[in-house]
This record gives sequence, structure tokens and C-alpha cells, in this order.
Amino acid sequence: MAWTVYLARCRDGTLYTGITTDPERRQAEHNAGSGAAYTRTRLPVVFVYGEAVSDRSSALRREHAIKGLSRAAKEALAALSRPGPDPAIHSSVGSRCRATPLGAGVRPGPIAGAKPGARR
Repeated sequence: MAWTVYLARCRDGTLYTGITTDPERRQAEHNAGSGAAYTRTRLPVVFVYGEAVSDRSSALRREHAIKGLSRAAKEALAALSRPGPDPAIHSSVGSRCRATPLGAGVRPGPIAGAKPGARR
């Protein structure tokens, strides 16, 4: 079963990070008020970024890594994302994680914008 790690922009401009197996259903749940408690008072939410990963464990690890990013780094992910499925998805973390291309000049190593001391 494929999993998606997503960033959702709330009405107040904040970003919420989560995982799901069905992004359309999950966005509808958030907007119906039956999603996460954080988003219930910040409706509506719009998904602004998504990464396809192959399993729940990989999704949870990537969600944790994204939550450790600075707001600026999360905004950069959202800005580079395109609406809808991206046929140009490529592997970014081994063979188990597939992410939207982030552009040229991205070097492997520590996650850019991660808080000092944050665990992966």
C-alpha cells in the first residue's frame, strides 16, 4: 500500500504535516472537521505538498523529518510542489521513498533548515 506524506496549509497560514494512504479522502476529512485536532479550528486546509512513500514506516520517518524543518524550509517544499500527481517523481531516500524533485543544486547530507539537534 502506498503512503503519502503531506503538508497542508491552514486558513491562518500555518502548515500541518501528516501521512495518509488517500490524500483526497484525508483532505476532505480535515475540511469536514474530522481530521486532526490542530486543523479543526483552522479550516479550510489545502494540501500544498506531497511525497509518495512505499510503506508506513518510511512515511512516519519522513513526517518526523519534515516536522523538524524550519518554517522557511517547509515553505520551500510547498513552493516547489505542483498540484496533482507528478509523473516526474524520483527516488530521494533509497528505494523506499519517492519525492517530488526539489531542483538542481540539492546535495545529499543533513536536511537543509533542520533545527539543530533534531533527530531524523
